Amino acid sequence: MQIKQGLSFSSILDNDFYKFTMQQGVIRLFPDAKAQYKFINRGNHVFPEGFANALRESISQMALLKLTKEEKRFLQVTCPYLDAVYLDFLEGYRYNPEEVQVHQTNGSIEVHIEGNWYRTILWEVPLMSMICELYYQLSGIERVPDEEIIQRTKDKIENYRNIGVTVAEFGTRRRHSYQVHRLVLKALSEYGQGSFIGTSNVHMAMIHKTKPIGTHAHEWFMFHAARYGFKMANAMGLEHWVDVYRGDLGIALSDTYTTEVFFNQFDKMFSKLFDGVRHDSGDPIQFANKVIAHYQKMGIDPQSKSIIFSDSLNYTKVAAIAEYCKDKIGMSFGIGTSLTNDAGPAPMNIVIKMTAAYPKDGAWTDVVKLSDEHGKYTGSKDMIALAKTILSIQ
Repeated sequence: MQIKQGLSFSSILDNDFYKFTMQQGVIRLFPDAKAQYKFINRGNHVFPEGFANALRESISQMALLKLTKEEKRFLQVTCPYLDAVYLDFLEGYRYNPEEVQVHQTNGSIEVHIEGNWYRTILWEVPLMSMICELYYQLSGIERVPDEEIIQRTKDKIENYRNIGVTVAEFGTRRRHSYQVHRLVLKALSEYGQGSFIGTSNVHMAMIHKTKPIGTHAHEWFMFHAARYGFKMANAMGLEHWVDVYRGDLGIALSDTYTTEVFFNQFDKMFSKLFDGVRHDSGDPIQFANKVIAHYQKMGIDPQSKSIIFSDSLNYTKVAAIAEYCKDKIGMSFGIGTSLTNDAGPAPMNIVIKMTAAYPKDGAWTDVVKLSDEHGKYTGSKDMIALAKTILSIQ
């Protein structure tokens, strides 16, 4: 299905895998919860006149997407931990454009999402990809030819293979465009043998017969803070993940409320049960040292566990991390924008984050993220200050 302004959302699976895995968890554990999300323009990009109208039109077309029989079969075979009830739900799911509000004032846009969490959880990733693609189209910014996209990707994956690391593609949210994303996956699939291990995008995984990769995102723990309080957010988030997946999808995200706080609650049971942790902010070498020390403290061989590095990676960063971590701990790399938005124009610096949650029998509660990098904090100043006080974060 081609939609106006040249966007090509042809599949409901054109989304990051962790959105579907979290959606199953929400349906099972928190079916009555509600959520709010907000677009954050970190790069202060100036949007062209008429951008909001074009975005609204693209959003309205999302209501036409539905899970096909072929896609459902792919999930049944590839992801056995997605149960039959959830897959039947997804088959009947339709995006509701009324859940998304878009406003433009001169060169600034506002995007807000609100509704049942089990429904609104799927909006973030496709909305961000729409914003990026429309921005380049409506601004008249041209990209390099297809052949150059393929050659750049080929060079990158061959370089990664030469240093002996495994790489997954994590770039849906800030990709240049759907077409560039397809070209990148084509090159990774053709030239990445021995290094390329999968993609976070389920649609692309199906097309290229590779593995969809992902577990959970910050919003999982942000909701748990609204429901159970900041001190219990990590522990309850991990406990509930285990309740749903029983040992599958065992990479834990560690920096929603700083790594220090996370590891205070990542006890021996969690440390043994989860296969490893994901790094998404702060110094990666310092993080590796903390992870290694934690496993050693728990009496666990760090080389039996893994770190998935995924914070703004490029070849230089990956090579330095790989050299340092070699023979110390298992590792793999989730590489996003430097693969899917190396097409000529500067990549956009944008995010969409959960801003408030409404647990059953509760009230709307502001939520925050306190990464290891202060520039990635999200949430109101008052709630950030409260969280830091409660969690004794300096």
